[in-house]
Amino acid sequence: MKARQRSAKRICLLTGAGGTLGAAFCRMCRHMYNIVAVYRNRPPPVPSQRQRHVDPLRPRTRLGEDHHPVYEVHADLTHAGEIERVVDIALARFGSIDLVINAAGIALDAPFLDTGRFEASWLQQLQVNATLPMKIAVTVLNEAWRDRPAENRRRNRNVINISSTSGLFVYSRPVRGAYAASKAALNFLSCHLATEFVRFGVRVNTVAPTTFPTLIPTERVVKAIVGVDDGALTGRVLMLNARSTRML
Repeated sequence: MKARQRSAKRICLLTGAGGTLGAAFCRMCRHMYNIVAVYRNRPPPVPSQRQRHVDPLRPRTRLGEDHHPVYEVHADLTHAGEIERVVDIALARFGSIDLVINAAGIALDAPFLDTGRFEASWLQQLQVNATLPMKIAVTVLNEAWRDRPAENRRRNRNVINISSTSGLFVYSRPVRGAYAASKAALNFLSCHLATEFVRFGVRVNTVAPTTFPTLIPTERVVKAIVGVDDGALTGRVLMLNARSTRML
């Protein structure tokens, strides 16, 4: 498809744009990136092609608050063909993708002793929290990055998967065992994916924060994501807890 718009700003494909972290990233970083903001239930509360601020006395005047809108896309990525559709929309809109942030995720409580409930929640969380990020990254690679290793390195193209410290440590909350295991799977899958993507000049890393905004500010997580995008490391997990930030 022919791109309708090109820009010097980096192009970011963001999933989970309607969640706490995704909305904060859109709010804080839309001046830095052209963001394709993918959401399932609610759009991020920022200007987009579908919503803007309006001065009732001058309804046709574009306000400063509406500069740097995101491009929102409604999708349920668990449905067949939706990942491909979203990637095609991003490429048609901006012509390329420089950064993929997989921030979509779910957390379901399920005790181990309730076998049926646990199995259902495990399969759902494994799909959303671990499998979908891999499928999105591979789809972007196949459709936009595979034959451009030199360009990918020059543009510092990369994938950042949002995990959790629950995938690194065992906390005393057994009903979240399936969630923790799905995030642990995401951590290891991301590191292995990095070894496959390196020959294409694409980096893959994981940001694993503790609970936000309860234990750490959401803004701190956003800044960590931007730092990973600006960096050069691959195959690593950046852990953010209440007291420190550490690359694993």
